[in-house]
Amino acid sequence: MALGSRQGCRWCGRAALGQPRRRRVPEPARCSARPYSEGGGASEAAGGAELLEVCWRRLFLRGGVGPLPWSAYLSGRHPGFGPLGAALRANLAAQWWDSALPVREQVFPVDAPLHGPPGAQRDAQGLRLLHPETLREALQGCGQSPGGPALEEALGAAGQRRESLLPGVLAQYVSCLELVNKRLPCGLAQIGVCFHSVPESEHSVSGNEQHNKNLTRIGERTTSLLAWFSSPRTAGQWLDYWLRQRLQWWRKFAVGPSNFSSSDFQDEEGRRGFKLHYSFPWGRETIETLKNLGDTELLQLYPGERSKLLGRDGRKNVIPHVLSVNGNLDRGVLAYLFDSLQVVENPLTAKKTSQRKVLKLHPCLAPLKVALDVGKGPTTELRQVCQGLFNELTENGISVWPGYLETVHVSLEHLYTKYDEMSIPFMVLISDGTLESGVVQLRSRDTTMKEMMHISRLKDFLTKYVTSAKNV
Repeated sequence: MALGSRQGCRWCGRAALGQPRRRRVPEPARCSARPYSEGGGASEAAGGAELLEVCWRRLFLRGGVGPLPWSAYLSGRHPGFGPLGAALRANLAAQWWDSALPVREQVFPVDAPLHGPPGAQRDAQGLRLLHPETLREALQGCGQSPGGPALEEALGAAGQRRESLLPGVLAQYVSCLELVNKRLPCGLAQIGVCFHSVPESEHSVSGNEQHNKNLTRIGERTTSLLAWFSSPRTAGQWLDYWLRQRLQWWRKFAVGPSNFSSSDFQDEEGRRGFKLHYSFPWGRETIETLKNLGDTELLQLYPGERSKLLGRDGRKNVIPHVLSVNGNLDRGVLAYLFDSLQVVENPLTAKKTSQRKVLKLHPCLAPLKVALDVGKGPTTELRQVCQGLFNELTENGISVWPGYLETVHVSLEHLYTKYDEMSIPFMVLISDGTLESGVVQLRSRDTTMKEMMHISRLKDFLTKYVTSAKNV
């Protein structure tokens, strides 16, 4: 078999066809488009148990011998996402960067450390990183008293884990201002891990577990932050602008956009803000918070240095107001998993109760774009074709699942079910016919239609598909 030929089919030695032969084979199926949306009935009452099982089995989520309850994943006190969940979050973060940086010309990425910035005020209740031996020695030095100089000294020297990206980002405001020649507005953006306290009662994994209510655990979450600096005169207009932009962004990737909503609020100091929510089966959860912080945080971070904070608003020099756009990407992942689930009747079985579950994640968010598998034919040669196609697609930024490496033979229906649950938009089947004509079978996750396409067209087809989905 001649591999690598540029005459027609790159990965097989046959000449290209004059016109690609297409054949559509419909798989009629009826689906419940939003089984967990409002009015979901019994499915909603189950609290997403079906989705939880699928996400754990397909490694979107990690657990123990089984999946943890949704509350554990919401609180951030869990073993982390599985490989597909981590890839989904990475794709969501990439889309966030694409939306944050090109929207305005003066938004710059920063990378603040996990610990508090030098000179920042320490929160007495903040999370500290302390070696166990240091803590034991400090407690022994306290004697009978609950606290003492030794313990206070140990806590003061301990590193404080960040609970928000904001202090580290604001510490770079002056540098940002110099970069833009003190012209307002401008912004700084970062994605990173933050930590927070989780009461033991909220970490219940089993209803039979006994908990120490005084014990507090540490949870973590991946957050996004856009700090937007604008003049006090236009801060309100910018807050409304970012509200529209962010709500539109979350809805852009959703099957059911109406499940993303917003509400306004005022904090104790009367500062205005908005919360963006997703409607889970158990109720709404906040996924992003927008807030006009005024100039308070900047003045506290730079005491006695007002002149450094001044930016140009036309001909005036003003201390800007800070607009904080703070998102929880981990909850965003959970929201899109719920949003994507569809329950579809299986057309290849006579059982009325037989259903398959499809995760219809947006093409930009799907962890994998295409799966490559082999059908009937000489295994070695078919795998060589798959390997060449795998290299070509990955070199062009298309993530591929190498199903052709599987040594246990399974039916095509089993593969369809597996890849639908993994939310892979396309499956490509390489068979002995590919060696003869260069034609492969392409199956769509969303339509279940099968199409015959020449292998030389696959890269351009998939590239255009992802690009067009991104521009919708």
